[in-house]
Amino acid sequence: MGKTVLVTGSATGFGRGVALGLARRGHRVVAGCQIWPQVWELRNAAKADGIEMEVIKLDVLNEIDRNKALGIEIDVLFNNAGIMESGPMIEIPMTVFRSVFETNVFAALELAQGFARTMVKRGAGRIVWTSSVAGLVKVPFDGAYAASKHAVEGICSAMCEELKPYGVQVVTVNPGAFRTGFNDTGMESMDQWWGQGERVVAHWPVRELDRQHDPAEMIEAMIGVIEAESPPYRTVRPARAEEMVRNEQAEIWDRRA
Repeated sequence: MGKTVLVTGSATGFGRGVALGLARRGHRVVAGCQIWPQVWELRNAAKADGIEMEVIKLDVLNEIDRNKALGIEIDVLFNNAGIMESGPMIEIPMTVFRSVFETNVFAALELAQGFARTMVKRGAGRIVWTSSVAGLVKVPFDGAYAASKHAVEGICSAMCEELKPYGVQVVTVNPGAFRTGFNDTGMESMDQWWGQGERVVAHWPVRELDRQHDPAEMIEAMIGVIEAESPPYRTVRPARAEEMVRNEQAEIWDRRA
């Protein structure tokens, strides 16, 4: 039986792949895009491929957009919209740091809260959060994004236990480095402000992101988590990223300053 799934951040990357993939598999998909040109582009792309899918404007920072989305009855919220801003922790402007938390943490939590209340009353539902490998390990020069995903991990671990008695499932998906363009633009983002003032520590070393993985692997895993009757709480891809996370978390106990 098909599910009704709201996917945030559907214009590009994982969100787009998951939305189209779920729709192809017969689910009712509501795909949220940040701006109107993205809405029209995705609608036209779905139509050209013969895919039936509802595409709405959903800027997660926009209260009007959030309230409209919260009026839709869904089985699964895929809390996927996010941004990445890079830079050394002592240099990154606080306005930039706050913007990451506004999108990745606060706006996502507001959506989760709204849908969770309805799910609790119904006694069923699932909230899938796009976290990150960066939410589980140290990530120098990407501390703002990593901190936001560490916050997501804390929120999800609490919410999972709080909602379990009411029949509502909360799980995370944790991508490593995949070729969606997200990591590339996230690294480049610091160039917008780096030259605007004196800097006392090094810039993120310029390097090609040439070891990223095919996003199809992560998209398939995300669809599996949404469709499964009883998905794992945490899904990390690729497999070697999971191994890295487990090793680094074990090493933390012996780490010295």
